Amino acid sequence: MALKKYKPITAGTRWKIGNAYAELTTDQPEKSLLEPISKTGGRNAQGRRSMRYIGGGHKKHYRIVDFKRNKENIPATVKSIEYDPNRSAFIALLNYTDGEKRYILAPQGLQVGATVISGAEVAPELGNALPLKNMPLGTVVHNIELQPGKGGAIARSAGTYAQLSNKEEKYAVLKMPSGELRKVLNTCKATVGTVSNSDHALQSIGKAGANRWRGIRPRNRGVAMNPVDHPMGGGEGKSSGGHPRSRTGKYAKGLKTRKPHKSSDKLIISRKGKNK
Repeated sequence: MALKKYKPITAGTRWKIGNAYAELTTDQPEKSLLEPISKTGGRNAQGRRSMRYIGGGHKKHYRIVDFKRNKENIPATVKSIEYDPNRSAFIALLNYTDGEKRYILAPQGLQVGATVISGAEVAPELGNALPLKNMPLGTVVHNIELQPGKGGAIARSAGTYAQLSNKEEKYAVLKMPSGELRKVLNTCKATVGTVSNSDHALQSIGKAGANRWRGIRPRNRGVAMNPVDHPMGGGEGKSSGGHPRSRTGKYAKGLKTRKPHKSSDKLIISRKGKNK
C-alpha cells in the first residue's frame, strides 16, 4: 500500500499521514451484501450509559464478510478490492461461477481478475482457503479458525498473519502475530497470505476531530478526576495519582489479565515475549 503525506496548509493536515488507497478499485459497495448499523451512543436497553467515550460518528453500513469460506470447490473471480469502514483491512468482492457474490478479507497482493477457491484439496496459493493439515510448513496464513467450521477468528486485522511452523498428530503449530506458539486443530481452515493494508499502523489522523468522525469521544485522564470518580483522582495540583489503575481499581500496567488454568493453556507452547 502507499501512504499519503499531506502538505501543512491547515492545522489538521500538518501532521496528517493518510492512506492513498492505491489498491482500491471501486467506491461503490455491493448492495446485496450490506446491512444497517444502528448506533447506541454507549447506551444500553434502559437508555443508561454503559460504555464511556462513545457517540456521534459518520453513518455507515456493515459489509457481510465471509469468514467461514464454506463455499467449497467452486472457483470465484475477484471483481473488486474495496474499503470497509468497519475494519482496518480491505475487503475483496468475489463472483462465484454459480452467480453468488461474497466479500472476503483481501490478502496483500490479490488482484482484480484473480481466481480463488476454497476446499480441502486446493493448492495453497494466495487467497485460497484450506485446512492447515494440507498446507506446507512455512506457509503464511490469516483468517484462522480455532474451531472447525466456526469461521476465522485470528489474524484478521490489517497487515497481520501467522506462520505454520510445525505439525503434530492432530494439531498444527502456528506462530501467532504476537509471537506466541500455539497449537490449532489441523482440520481448521485458514486463508493463504497476509491481510491487506499493511501500513495501516503508520497512519496519523492529524486532528482530534477525525476520531469524532469515527464515533470516539474525548477520553478524560484518571488523574484529572476527583477521588470519587477514579482511583487515581484527587490531590492538590498535578498529583501523579499513584500506580496506574483502571477505573475499577485493577492495575493497568503489568498485571496479567489472562484467566489462570484456562482450558486452552495446554495448546500454548510458548507465550509471547518469551525466548522461543
